[in-house]
Amino acid sequence: MPINGPITEVPAHLRAAVDAAKEKVAALHAELPRWELVVWTAGNVSERVADDQAPGTDGDLLVIKPSGLSYDDITADAMVVCDLDGNLVEGDRAPSSDTAAHAYVYAHMPEVGGVVHTHSTYATAWAARGEEIPCVLTMMADEFGGPVPVGPFAIIGDDSIGRGIVETLQGSRSKAVLMQNHGPFTIGSDAKAAVKAAVLCEEVARAVHVSRQLGEPLPIAQEHVDSLYDRYQNVYGQR
Repeated sequence: MPINGPITEVPAHLRAAVDAAKEKVAALHAELPRWELVVWTAGNVSERVADDQAPGTDGDLLVIKPSGLSYDDITADAMVVCDLDGNLVEGDRAPSSDTAAHAYVYAHMPEVGGVVHTHSTYATAWAARGEEIPCVLTMMADEFGGPVPVGPFAIIGDDSIGRGIVETLQGSRSKAVLMQNHGPFTIGSDAKAAVKAAVLCEEVARAVHVSRQLGEPLPIAQEHVDSLYDRYQNVYGQR
């Protein structure tokens, strides 16, 4: 709870940042059906709007899509704003049913700036088995720094899923967690990074599944996992 009580409206000094986040989050939702990570109205993207004028994360907000909104109807104006207790701050629709999970992650992992949840087929199939995806691909070492772990079974509606995400990912290099019998959640420095992690999580889930149909996948030695992760995170791409 913020030290001065609940946030009841977007503070003036955060107005521009919130509006920019709405545009960004709305656009990123289009990436989920584009990469075939969602069906119907399932799945969501959120982004933190940090308040540097408040202590800790007390004044931070999050932008997320409303519950049950068709992807065809997603616009910046349709996005809703919540505080990190999951309370609606701005918007005329009910927030996503996963809002409490997103809010819990932001409140307890201050380094996280974006969260994504999907029910992508292959990653969700691994979640249904309650089995982590082993690190047998260089892409996994690059992006996740090891296996994609499994989080505990939790019922949607409160912060139980968020607690499971945080418990599983704190201290882990992975940007993805497979919540048992539910599906993948991914995190990132911002919403775009979390979407990227969701796309790559589904890709490696599919590839490792296919490899198992051919035989037992070969593990990558930890020293090589560490080297690949360091290179990809610190050297690869434009700096």
